[in-house]
Amino acid sequence: MVPDPGPPDKDQLFAEVTSGCTGLISRIAMSHEADPALRLELVQDILLAVWVALPSFRGDASLRTFVASIAQKRCVTHVARRAREPRQVELPPDLISAAQLPDEVAIGNDFKEKLAETIKKLPDPQREAIVLCFEGFSYGEVGEVLGISTNAAMLRCQRAKQSLKALMDPVPKVSQA
Repeated sequence: MVPDPGPPDKDQLFAEVTSGCTGLISRIAMSHEADPALRLELVQDILLAVWVALPSFRGDASLRTFVASIAQKRCVTHVARRAREPRQVELPPDLISAAQLPDEVAIGNDFKEKLAETIKKLPDPQREAIVLCFEGFSYGEVGEVLGISTNAAMLRCQRAKQSLKALMDPVPKVSQA
């Protein structure tokens, strides 16, 4: 009889998070923070929060759901904290950056870039739900992460999809002659 190895330790779980969930974390952070430097800090903050929370992971939900829940809550806290900070002076638009961040290079595709910008225009509840939906979470998992019912999660995702379609493919206005 083979002895039960027991639950994975914190280091093993964190290795799973860093190998399988960093894209998820980055995209959730991107949906809440536009500034690349602050987004990088937010991702690091989320990873630290995941590390601290890993001992409480019981396996009731998938590790991705656990990480997404932490990331979502950390992003909401980040946005609330940033809202209380004094506004910064905006840099001129013709200022050239020395280098692009890897996630910005990956979003070089025009459609993805437009989609990312359009998602930011959605109301917070719709944005939170659709980001998780695009990550492949079921409506039940979206509801679990956001603390709402499955039906409410489905409704938010459907409304977000309708809003995205309307914003990305506006119907041209016909001039009356």
